[in-house]
Amino acid sequence: MKIYLSPPHPSGKELRYIQEAFASGYIAPVGPFVDRFEEAVRSYTGAPHALALCNATAGLHLALRTLGIGEGDKVAVSSFTFIASLAPILYQKATPLLIDCDASWQMDPEALEMALTKERPKAVIVTHLYGQSADMAAIAKLCQKYGAHLIEDAAESLGATYDSKQTGTFGIFGVYSFNGNKILSTSGGGMLVGNDAKLMQQAQFLSQQAKEPGVPWYEHTTYGYNYRLSNILAAIGVAQMEVLDERIAQKRQIFRWYQEELPDLTFMPELPGSRGNRWLTTTLFPTDPLAIYEALQSEGIESRPLWKPMHLQPLCKEFRFYGSGVSERLFAQGLCLPSGTQLEREDVATICAIIREKL
Repeated sequence: MKIYLSPPHPSGKELRYIQEAFASGYIAPVGPFVDRFEEAVRSYTGAPHALALCNATAGLHLALRTLGIGEGDKVAVSSFTFIASLAPILYQKATPLLIDCDASWQMDPEALEMALTKERPKAVIVTHLYGQSADMAAIAKLCQKYGAHLIEDAAESLGATYDSKQTGTFGIFGVYSFNGNKILSTSGGGMLVGNDAKLMQQAQFLSQQAKEPGVPWYEHTTYGYNYRLSNILAAIGVAQMEVLDERIAQKRQIFRWYQEELPDLTFMPELPGSRGNRWLTTTLFPTDPLAIYEALQSEGIESRPLWKPMHLQPLCKEFRFYGSGVSERLFAQGLCLPSGTQLEREDVATICAIIREKL
């Protein structure tokens, strides 16, 4: 038996669209499928503007650079997250302020307000963890009150909503990831979305090596990056977008199966008024989660500890942390369970039987 954490699940149209992309003559980061992919994301999320990129980390980097955030500036960021939420702050030589989560497992608005009051960061990067929405009513209100730009790391939460609005569309910028294990995978890729046309135009300019328009040679007044998505990978994205709602329904069904099989465990909650995509089913254990991790691994079943909070990472030991350590307790107790959309009920039952033996 081999069960992976969250393997990609093709829609069935990927090869057809890839062949069309090759036939069009466009392979490089430009072409009709790039345009179609951006339009599909705009249409689905309601975001006014979308820019297809090589990954979501590039999107966060472009957001910070476009907003003029640099050395000497502070940026509040979720501590309970993957390093990619924080790394672009360091690329810009700005200083991260690490914000703990609350009982929702998402950024704690009270801890955020403390940081906003004391430090006056120029921006806030909030992560929508494991496909669930953060408390966007509270966080957006705080950013407006203290004049901080709101950036959403919605890498894991494409299709999740808060108050019927798509995650990634509350802030001035949002990013989605299409890496290999996400709910929509192009093998590697991301999308920057935003509501300000001029800022998005600047982000696109920087994403294509900052080449000045209107001259027949390469003219540069500043430096940029090679961050755009290829037409071939965009073709995969177009195919995947066509089945996104189906994939979300499957993920949510898998989550319900786990709840039924393991009724005594605590699973990641869903905030009132929100609807997550349940990218990964995550739960807490009363016993050592590493023992369960090892038991699953011995049977060829992939699981993963919850994110180690950024404030516990050696890289971040000098950065200020705001919170009470909720994320530390979650990290010590939790695992991400296999959540690929190919899973059947019998697979979940097998996984849970192994877990119950260790409880």
